[in-house]
Amino acid sequence: MALTRRRRAATMDDIIVGASLLAGTANVIMQLGRPGVGYGVVESTVESGQVFRHPIKRTRTTLTYLAVAALGAEEERRHYRRAVNGAHAQVRSGESSPVSYNAFDPDLQLWVAACLYKGVEDTCAAFLGELDEHSLDEIYRESARLGTTLQVPAQLWPADRAAFAKYWDDALDAVHIDDTVRAYLHDLVELRFLPRTVAAPLAPFHRFVTTGFLPPRFREEMRLPWTSRQQRRFDRLTGVVAAVVNRLPRPLRQFPYNLCLADLRWRIRTGRNLV
Repeated sequence: MALTRRRRAATMDDIIVGASLLAGTANVIMQLGRPGVGYGVVESTVESGQVFRHPIKRTRTTLTYLAVAALGAEEERRHYRRAVNGAHAQVRSGESSPVSYNAFDPDLQLWVAACLYKGVEDTCAAFLGELDEHSLDEIYRESARLGTTLQVPAQLWPADRAAFAKYWDDALDAVHIDDTVRAYLHDLVELRFLPRTVAAPLAPFHRFVTTGFLPPRFREEMRLPWTSRQQRRFDRLTGVVAAVVNRLPRPLRQFPYNLCLADLRWRIRTGRNLV
């Protein structure tokens, strides 16, 4: 990346920044790159999880999951795990499904958590500059919560960053995005879950940043072209965003994740639905 400033210390609190939303759709594409996850989402009958029917609710649920996994207390994570489990219990393949899947499959959940951690790495590289090795190791250990807040047994999380790198390289062999899942994902990239008057002016920028955050393997699967000129533009953009992010006070840097966590705590106190 263009931004490689001083090597510095950081914690999980530092890397949960609102600017990471720029990479959100790219991370979804990576998750759905595993056919079991892709078809689990495309075929899901969970009404509240349908982004094209309930985009605000679906976005809130996803951001709250990331907020509570990264910043929440253990009791809050237990509450949210139970709520997510209730929705996931309905997500399983049927007789007509082209692939077999189950939302409680720990292998698929580990893949989702691994993609989320890759998003953490992207945030660090794009917006925070070069971190010291101790910080990177500590952030990696804390990122295990991205899986254990689902149903990933702690022992399945690769032991260290080197073990994760091997897991990731091996797991890429199972990545395949077919026409059905690709069409669904292109609808996300083009913001077709938003009113047309909103989506039309925003879609070109959203397509650009999404493609920029995708690793080459996933760009190929999505058939999204990318040039060296586009990479230079992308590096300049992330450099500008990083300069702004690093000057903001923490409450503004962490928005809207801190708002989602506050909303979750209110929902727990008042007995409302969490997802």
